[in-house]
Amino acid sequence: MTVRDHNLESIGEVFATFKVKQTAGVDDLTDAHINKAVTLTTSHEVGPGTDGAILLGKLVDLTLEDRDTGKRLATVQIGGVCKLPIATTYPVVGNRVLCGANAAVKQAPALAGNDPAGGNVARGTVLAVNGTTDCTILLN
Repeated sequence: MTVRDHNLESIGEVFATFKVKQTAGVDDLTDAHINKAVTLTTSHEVGPGTDGAILLGKLVDLTLEDRDTGKRLATVQIGGVCKLPIATTYPVVGNRVLCGANAAVKQAPALAGNDPAGGNVARGTVLAVNGTTDCTILLN
């Protein structure tokens, strides 16, 4: 009997819906951000992951269309296993991550005395890395 491959991305998914952050009356998230990292920007609002921001999760869908600015809602995977694009400093298996450039994720810094109030900025556990393209992460 052979071992069957399992799609880890189907394990423990948890989704939440958020408002989309706007800058100068324009939504910060568009359809181009789907399947990329997002961060919590203010109460109940999300925007694209920016370098050094705390990872909230993976944007999986937006309501309506890009032209419907100000009316869209974002569905974000906030738990379970997902795949996200990576940026330098590339994570390795077992690392925790935070947001990197271009709505990707990168290796989180080492725990240190300069971590912000409320805890370390790192999130998740990297389960696999695909070169310099993406990683599979457990959003825990």
